[in-house]
Amino acid sequence: MQFERISTVVPDGDASTRARVIRLIAEQGPRTAADLAAELDLTPAGVRRHLDHLVEAGTLEATEQRALPGTRGRGRPARAFRLTQAGRDQLDNQYDDLATQALRFLRETGGDEAVIAFARQRVEFIERDYAVVTTEQPELSPAEALAEVLTRGGYAAGVRQAPIGDQLCQQHCPVSHVAHEFPQLCEAETEAFSRVLGSHVQRLATIAHGDGVCTTCIPQTITHKRASNKDGESR
Repeated sequence: MQFERISTVVPDGDASTRARVIRLIAEQGPRTAADLAAELDLTPAGVRRHLDHLVEAGTLEATEQRALPGTRGRGRPARAFRLTQAGRDQLDNQYDDLATQALRFLRETGGDEAVIAFARQRVEFIERDYAVVTTEQPELSPAEALAEVLTRGGYAAGVRQAPIGDQLCQQHCPVSHVAHEFPQLCEAETEAFSRVLGSHVQRLATIAHGDGVCTTCIPQTITHKRASNKDGESR
């Protein structure tokens, strides 16, 4: 994917650095200026100059980070930068156009069943990699293991606790624009989540339908089941 193409006419060094900023945010989700400066080996002032440019261009937007429970921050809350919808559009348009054309051809020649089969094949990595992650990192909860699988697949996923269970949050979706026309892609993901977790899950929001984050509710029964298993193993 050619990230540099979204830049305006700027010196080559600036375009390259801004492409790296965008790539990190696309792959890892919202990042602060301090995070980006450390990862890109830039000064905070240097990275802020690029961030200001990208915000002005409409590629990024800044939001205030929430303080962790029980912590007391000093001064103003740190700002995290994330891709706007326009930024996602610029990143994904070239790939999306080709993918959409291919899926339209598949639907015209093989019907909806062919699209569904493709969508299910595309997410086979979820079940395969979930088994690997849970073996390598048994301390992770089911939702955390699934988030790790998705992050490795480019979805920048994380987990938030909620009163009714865990919320799996995908900050980035590499097929969001294609999924707007072909919801079978989202449906196949949700089916894969249910299979690896052994329980029904519910999609609450998707980037494909205009939400900022793909959010899936994972019921408390899964967390409780895992906690009971760990208690049994420790006895």
